[in-house]
Amino acid sequence: MLYGMLRMRFVLYLERLKASFREERVEMRNNFGNWKIALGTTTLAAGLTLFLGAPGAKADDECQERIVKADHRLHEAIRRHGYESKQAERGREELREARHYCWEHSHKWWDVEGGRWHSDRDWDDHDHDHDRDHDRDHH
Repeated sequence: MLYGMLRMRFVLYLERLKASFREERVEMRNNFGNWKIALGTTTLAAGLTLFLGAPGAKADDECQERIVKADHRLHEAIRRHGYESKQAERGREELREARHYCWEHSHKWWDVEGGRWHSDRDWDDHDHDHDRDHDRDHH
């Protein structure tokens, strides 16, 4: 009889222990699920940040490249055809358009000569007048 009671208590103890383990496993499974959700959300947020942040950087690169090319074409036109040539005037117009485009899209423009961005619409359409003196010296 004592053996039967001890055995019964031991069986009950084992059942409670099993139930406890089951609850812990379910809780761990839920925690693991929460952990997976948190990891997935973090990964998604990082990915969105990269993709949404990239267009801004790409737009800046595009603006800078547009202005650099226009500036280069202007210098080339002045060098080849002279400061007051129609090619140089077209180059100045392209540079103005490139600066204006960047200003309209990014509210800043790239200063090729200064190597920096400007956040004010303070460009000078005559900022290449120094090329006039250079043109006179060589022609």
